[in-house]
Amino acid sequence: MTAPHTGFFSEQEWNFAPHERSPLPGGAATPAHPPLRRLLYGAVGVLIGITGSLGTAAVTVNLPYLQGSLGAYQAEMAWLPAVYVMTNVPTGMILIKYRQQFGLRSFALIFLTIYSLLTCVHLFVGGMTAAIAVRAASGIAGSALTTLCLNYMIQALPATARLSAIAAGIAVPQLAIPLARLLSPALLASDPWRNLYLFEFGLTLISLGAVAAIRLPPAAREQAFERLDIITTILFALGLALLCAVLAQGRYAWWTDTAWVGWALATALPLFGAVFLLELHRANPLIDMRWLGTIDFLRFVLVGTVARVILSEQTYGAIGLLGLLGSTNDELITFSALILCASIAGVVAGALLVKPGRLPHLVVLAIAIVAIAAAYDSQTTHLTRAPQMYLSQALIAFSTTLYIGPAMLIGFARVLADGGRKLTSFIVLFGATQSLGGLIGTAWLGTLQSSREKAHSFALVQRLSHGEPQVALALQQGANRYAAQISDPGLRGAQGAASLAQRVSAEANIMAYNDVFATIAILAAVTAVLLALRLIRLQWLHNRTRATASPMETLAP
Repeated sequence: MTAPHTGFFSEQEWNFAPHERSPLPGGAATPAHPPLRRLLYGAVGVLIGITGSLGTAAVTVNLPYLQGSLGAYQAEMAWLPAVYVMTNVPTGMILIKYRQQFGLRSFALIFLTIYSLLTCVHLFVGGMTAAIAVRAASGIAGSALTTLCLNYMIQALPATARLSAIAAGIAVPQLAIPLARLLSPALLASDPWRNLYLFEFGLTLISLGAVAAIRLPPAAREQAFERLDIITTILFALGLALLCAVLAQGRYAWWTDTAWVGWALATALPLFGAVFLLELHRANPLIDMRWLGTIDFLRFVLVGTVARVILSEQTYGAIGLLGLLGSTNDELITFSALILCASIAGVVAGALLVKPGRLPHLVVLAIAIVAIAAAYDSQTTHLTRAPQMYLSQALIAFSTTLYIGPAMLIGFARVLADGGRKLTSFIVLFGATQSLGGLIGTAWLGTLQSSREKAHSFALVQRLSHGEPQVALALQQGANRYAAQISDPGLRGAQGAASLAQRVSAEANIMAYNDVFATIAILAAVTAVLLALRLIRLQWLHNRTRATASPMETLAP
């Protein structure tokens, strides 16, 4: 039976059968729903999952266009995606305990309202300060919406498809990047930043109405917060903010040339150390350091971070190369549509293929596909355009959404096996590996590309000589282009030399991107091989154990 609503922000009070209740506090119950209600839950899940990421995705994929509209430097624009991570990860940590004690509905409605108000204000008050405030609010609301998306998708599918629902709920927010790139040409047609924020504002209002109208079944609640949680959260958030600042700005200020980069890292390390010591000695820690320090979870952190770095091949590498070669959003509509379709295919494949025994195999498959695609991309030339990258980038988009669901389920299964007591620790861990992995990937690949471009430029310049016929012909051709505008032969020669220098720089950049793709291919291949060898070893140990077990042990569950 369902009791009347006790308030707009409050949960409903329902009575559920034991098998319908969530095994974890804060998790929504899963009663049987009629088909129409399941369809509504699925639609709302997709809507809020995309809303939680699409605003920041639209900003991220359009940073060069927004830079002029906001009157900001490239380094300043890098703060926008970094601020999102600064607020998103700590919020995920607090959100777990909040919904265990108060339920998820009030948190989502409150921060969706704040997010929509800030977005609305930014429509009238421009500038970087307002943009940063909106991205910070987006990170907080995005954390709640990602969790809501997962819960709505669980309601949309029957209990027999629970793993598929979780895989789909985790993967749906990953569609934001390709969708933002597909929508960008229409949004940037006029007044770019205002159109983007108006679109984001409208999407937030629709999600707010959907969450308010279509309620999740309530969750069992318990006392969760402790006073020391506040100290842990503040210390963790400060350390994370400093680390994100370094990752976002390091390649612009350059890692070894700017004093504040070193000071930020030197400050972040003691803050994380304080979190470690504080949580290590708590009876009920917010982050269980002993559990996270086990070999299994250290391996999980390493693989999760490396995987996110590898998957940056598309968001930084391929898109960066196509931009260098002159491709604009208008020319990438077909490319973006293909990437979106491949991403959706990855969501569907992950939901259909996911089973307890297949989770590690799907992760290995996704990483191996990236290795093959990145190796193919490492052969690009100045003639490469989007059509030549359709296949490789579709494979990487498919792998991105295929990977994320099984990767989370591997860790989530261990949480459930331990009774669910380490759920907060796992959410912090998983959120940090995914969000920071993206920032690390962009920072590392950007640094690698920049350093390799300088090395290739130096090598190419060293090989040029005015005495070589091809160099002399290139200089002459470059000078002849300006014959109608410049009458002075000396100035025409200087312009020809400048034109040749631009061609050398472009060629060096292309070679540098090829080095980036080759590095990603090697890293992905090594990761896939090591994971595959571990799976083979575990299977061999399992078969050996079964072979040496007694008949009664073999039949035991």
